Amino acid sequence: MDEDDRARLAEFVASRTPALMRVAYLLTGDRSAAEDLFQSALARTIPRWRRIRHADPEGYLRTVMYRERVSWWRRWGRRGETQLTTAAEPADPDPSDGTDVRLAMRTALRRLPPAQRTVLVLRYYEDLTESQVAELLGCSVGTVRSRTHRAVTRLRQLLPDVEFLEVRQ
Repeated sequence: MDEDDRARLAEFVASRTPALMRVAYLLTGDRSAAEDLFQSALARTIPRWRRIRHADPEGYLRTVMYRERVSWWRRWGRRGETQLTTAAEPADPDPSDGTDVRLAMRTALRRLPPAQRTVLVLRYYEDLTESQVAELLGCSVGTVRSRTHRAVTRLRQLLPDVEFLEVRQ
């Protein structure tokens, strides 16, 4: 990699890290796991930088993060995940507008299985279509639909007082 490529890579990483870290956090639900996911995806992207720098490097890096996350939860699914602690609910709700709903939603999202959380992030945070999500995750559109349905149903169970918008098709 020559100096020009290094400079472009450094500029890209500096400008897009906050947005990419938000996506990684939404996918994992944990700050340190999000950092690991982002670093892992970046490590896989850097050797290919020369080929992707003119195309869509952010899209490439996001795709690597999604696929890396899928491989993580598939590996964990085979081993079984053991939760060591439970998230403590805040004793007093935050008086600011909407903060209590955001905290409750974050806690509920963390309780979803990784596959369902990933589908929700891709569908509603990244605003991808069902077919785009299916392609990224390497599954069928029907699988995306069923995971989305199950995830939204579970969120409604966990947050009965929160009014959800209708799920779009």
